[in-house]
Amino acid sequence: MFANFVYLLMLALASPWILYRVIAHGRYRRGGRQKLWGLSPSDAERLRGDDRPCIWFHAVSVGEVNLLSSLVPEVQDALPQFRLLVSTSTDTGFDLAVDRFGADRVFFCPLDFSWAVKSTIRRLRPRMLVLTELELWPNLIRCSERLGVPVAVINGRLSATSARRYQQFGWFLKPTFHRIDWLGAQDETAARRFRDCGCSDVDVTGSLKFDGAPDNRDDPRVLALADWAGVAPWQRVWCVGSTQAGEEAMALAVFQDLAPEHPELRFILVPRHQQRFDEVAQLIEDSGLSLRRRSRSADAVSNAWDADTVILVDTIGELRQWWGVSQIATVGGSFGDRGGQNMLEPAGYGCAVSFGPNTKNFAAIAGGLLDVQGAVRVQDESELNQFVRRCLDDVPSADRLGINARRYVAQHQGATGRTVDAVKRLLQRQAG
Repeated sequence: MFANFVYLLMLALASPWILYRVIAHGRYRRGGRQKLWGLSPSDAERLRGDDRPCIWFHAVSVGEVNLLSSLVPEVQDALPQFRLLVSTSTDTGFDLAVDRFGADRVFFCPLDFSWAVKSTIRRLRPRMLVLTELELWPNLIRCSERLGVPVAVINGRLSATSARRYQQFGWFLKPTFHRIDWLGAQDETAARRFRDCGCSDVDVTGSLKFDGAPDNRDDPRVLALADWAGVAPWQRVWCVGSTQAGEEAMALAVFQDLAPEHPELRFILVPRHQQRFDEVAQLIEDSGLSLRRRSRSADAVSNAWDADTVILVDTIGELRQWWGVSQIATVGGSFGDRGGQNMLEPAGYGCAVSFGPNTKNFAAIAGGLLDVQGAVRVQDESELNQFVRRCLDDVPSADRLGINARRYVAQHQGATGRTVDAVKRLLQRQAG
């Protein structure tokens, strides 16, 4: 009841901002019924589909859905007697999940009101709830426990700052940690923090992101994008992906500085959030460069990619393939307060990878890549300019950077198998 009161108070306080986002950006309109009240009987019946019991996986948004894309098929192969369902919290995550798993297996996760989560659990009757990384929702976890549904957390990560914050509110959150039946942590540091917060059954499984990192440049989807763009063998493609506000302008300035000296350089921009696509398109046009939007001509293959044309990827779910088109990669979300984005995707392809000063959300992975000389950290626009210039002037050195990155990814794979084994053990424990 206390959690419900807190959520209602927060919802009331945030309602003017939410209303603005709905009107200005079209956010939060979809799935309102499922989010506020839980699944309806008809929705639950559609999702259950057949007589098999189900396992419920929750992935907040695009990054977590990508993470499940490699795990869910492995779990399904190991446990064909179960139907696997996926919930998500955002529109972009929902659309990608439908694309990856099918509309008959995807739904919006209820907000953490007890009536909404209780209704969803009772109607789905899952044998297990699997949360990705750390979705610490007290009512969802508490109601799962009370209704006999074990809760697992996969690919768990917990920064030092978050751990301190959780411990400060231990009187409220520690029971929630106690209710988690099993947690697979990305590394021993995260495992220790989870134990300190109150989790009892914690294993180090490694990061699923390594297993999900793409590595095949001959993937038909990668080749199709290269054909669409009109990439020539002599060109060097620089992709700046998962960008936040301010990062596009910086990258455009670097490109405009280097392009006159390097006619082989081609440039791709991939903003993180779809509501900023038009804003970034205008930024490119205002810079005097030509713009080609992926969404406007997705079926039109280009015969040539002009040096002054910037490709804006204003679609959802394609970034991981665009990294495979590129030789040089800069991972956005790392020059401001965001804390970075997944740098394993370009590393898996063997790109020469760079990222900014703030990678706190991927500290272990970023540190590991830096330790093996598989990536370069740049502090600002000047250092980013120097990095891209070196990759163009000294291609063998850039290639070595990519080889080191690819080797690092391969050496840390295996978390998927360990996670599947843990899910099977937890189900056996519940049954027996």
